[in-house]
Amino acid sequence: MLILSGDFVEITRKNEGQMSSCPQFWPTKQLNTMQRTILVFGAISGLIVSTVMVGMMLLHKQNPSSFDSGELIGYTSMLLSASLIPVAIKSYRDRYQAGAISFKDAFLMGLGIAVISSAMYVVTWVIFYKTVYPNFIQDYTKCAIDKMIASGKSAAEIAESKQQMQVMFSYYDTWLGLIGITFMEIFPIGLVVALISALVLKRKVGMVSAV
Repeated sequence: MLILSGDFVEITRKNEGQMSSCPQFWPTKQLNTMQRTILVFGAISGLIVSTVMVGMMLLHKQNPSSFDSGELIGYTSMLLSASLIPVAIKSYRDRYQAGAISFKDAFLMGLGIAVISSAMYVVTWVIFYKTVYPNFIQDYTKCAIDKMIASGKSAAEIAESKQQMQVMFSYYDTWLGLIGITFMEIFPIGLVVALISALVLKRKVGMVSAV
């Protein structure tokens, strides 16, 4: 049996008091609300871009010639999903931070949303490509070549473009390459939006008091 002396208990209590009084990098309540905001808006953002992507790919699978308009719609959906980043930052700032937020916190929020949205996009595409649309590369390449032939491109230009597409799609040969190239399709957009949003929406406590 272990018997603790009174002096040991007293020292332990003092140490516990000192530990509880140590400043935390992020208050627990602030961290919880921030995490919740990131998760909610990140999931909504990822759901939007993933749903549009699946819808467009189903259309392309039925009609490969529709790839022409698909890229525009795809990147528009990425911008739309990324537009939730400033909405999330402003909502968190005004509801939980009394109208004040640092650049660091705002940027980390935007970055977290972008990562979650991009991860959902990657998972959705990898599953869809592997199980539903394994002929995506062939259909996309054929559509691009047919478009160049119709526009009167020379054989040399067509061969060069075909070579470039072969190099690009060679990343699809490995899991790491497939995940990486898909992630880089969407993440840079979210990263830029997060940076701009943090610069625009940052606000110090003194600025709020002045307003």
